Amino acid sequence: MFINEEPETRLNGDYASKIGSSSVCKTPAESTSTAWHPDSNEIDYARPMKVIVIGAGISGILAAIRFPRRIPNLDLVVYDKNPEVGGTWYENKYPGVACDIPAHVYQASFEPNPNWSKFYASGQEILDYWKGIVAKYGVQQYLKLSHKVIEARFHDTTAKWHVKVENQLTGEVIQDTCDVLYGCMGSLNDWHWPDIPGLHSFQGKLLHSAAWDQAWDPTGQSVAVIGSGSSAIQIVPALQPKAKHLENYVRGQVWIAPPIAEAEVRKRTATESNFSFSPEELREFQEQPDRLLAYRKKLDSEIQSMTKVTLRGSLSEEAAAHFTQSMTAKLAKKPQILQKILPSFAPGCRRITPGPGYLEALTEDNVSFVSEAIASVTKDGIVTADGALHKVDAIVCATGFDTSFTGRFPIYGAGGLDLDAKWRDYPDTYMGLCTPGMPNYFVAHGPNAGLGVGSVSIVLERTCDYVCATVAKMQRDRIATVQPRQTARDAFVAYCKDYFSRTVFSLPCRSWYKRGTLDGPVTALWPGSALHFVKALEKPRWEDYDYTYLDGNGNSVAWLGNGFTMCERDTESDKSTYLDPANIDYPSLAVST
Repeated sequence: MFINEEPETRLNGDYASKIGSSSVCKTPAESTSTAWHPDSNEIDYARPMKVIVIGAGISGILAAIRFPRRIPNLDLVVYDKNPEVGGTWYENKYPGVACDIPAHVYQASFEPNPNWSKFYASGQEILDYWKGIVAKYGVQQYLKLSHKVIEARFHDTTAKWHVKVENQLTGEVIQDTCDVLYGCMGSLNDWHWPDIPGLHSFQGKLLHSAAWDQAWDPTGQSVAVIGSGSSAIQIVPALQPKAKHLENYVRGQVWIAPPIAEAEVRKRTATESNFSFSPEELREFQEQPDRLLAYRKKLDSEIQSMTKVTLRGSLSEEAAAHFTQSMTAKLAKKPQILQKILPSFAPGCRRITPGPGYLEALTEDNVSFVSEAIASVTKDGIVTADGALHKVDAIVCATGFDTSFTGRFPIYGAGGLDLDAKWRDYPDTYMGLCTPGMPNYFVAHGPNAGLGVGSVSIVLERTCDYVCATVAKMQRDRIATVQPRQTARDAFVAYCKDYFSRTVFSLPCRSWYKRGTLDGPVTALWPGSALHFVKALEKPRWEDYDYTYLDGNGNSVAWLGNGFTMCERDTESDKSTYLDPANIDYPSLAVST
């Protein structure tokens, strides 16, 4: 399925380049030491480290690939509540589920897939891709699936996280401990039923987009779809051809944009929003890696150049005009819908969604667009605010997720600090990664770490690299705890406020970017472009953190150990590896003029 058939060789080289494997004379596995102490171990002894990763979606899979290859003497476990890997791509199995980012952009940088069947891949194809990566890189050995984390508590005296995990198959609760806790739960996987009176009194088929019953057949049924977010606009065109009648309940306004990378799509089709690659193109991608790389770089460059549209000003106005023209054309058969759905706010204030086929489906004869508010649900159907009863056979709730970053499970930091309470009003972080009061705790795709525009896959990779580098520093420098300084947190929050004041994200509109509020602070997005985020994560600013050390006396040079190196313990070890040609930095010769 994938290009790159020698992952271990390449990754071992990556490991060597990052931590200098030739500088040590013995691997930790060969060491006779059983415990670490600053006076008894050598400067290059890798003390044992335990990391618990919560979630086996993309971020968790990346951690299970990178961490063991870059951190010696590591004990790693990845817990996930689901019976399979994949996170959101495992959980969301509704009809029409797909990614609205081109498939060649939405993949791991180190694992190019020449076999994407369509420009925008289906959810199942994306899931299969990541399951293939799990198998190829041996991720299974670190996984504990069907294990749900139900509590995490930091113990100040031991500088360890104590984690309660419930086996979803047996109900057994186990206790685990670790040095570092890495939350890879993502921001869009905690779904709830909408708060509609009488919803569960409905006697027909009740479904949620994030918990789909694949055995259900909509053929010949009257179906209500509640919502106009990214899930709803994929479900509606998928169900419309099969349903006897479909009602889409939409209260908010939403921009339905032309396809991302529209020029590439229009090369293949004048009307459709997706296309399949031909057998000849797939063969070319498979046989010519350079051709595949060029195609990936072209798409990535285009998408990474779109962030400027989110700044307030003329470009945003141009986008609004372009989107309006596109929506008007697609709704020509039912222009009355346009007046109800066309936003009064700028594109990007809420998430811009391409929605292939959605507007076209709304104009079909068997589809009704309902903008009246839902008052309640009865056993027979939906009652709107005007008192009308809409009898239906099935109700689909495509109503999204809890985006508050709280309430998943209790997390208690230093001194018993309750993270839910700390983040109830504002989920504050430093660099979208961590927060004061939560030592040795990092998150991927958490508060202020999402993207309004750009490729999220490279950001998730760099987040993994950053956390991995932090764990390696803790191991190398004999650090017991690390957490961001309050001053660093405050500076980042102030930066976010200033940046978003110049963007469309902070304009008045109800958005999950702002935790569902009209004008609250933007808490879901990174304050900048995707490339800006990648550059910011490139070199951690270690001075922005507070540390405690393992010797208990605050000795920041305890990492010097006992005054010796590992190779001096072994009489047969090479003690002059610095003379090996591969380890010498040869200066370039002077150029004569």
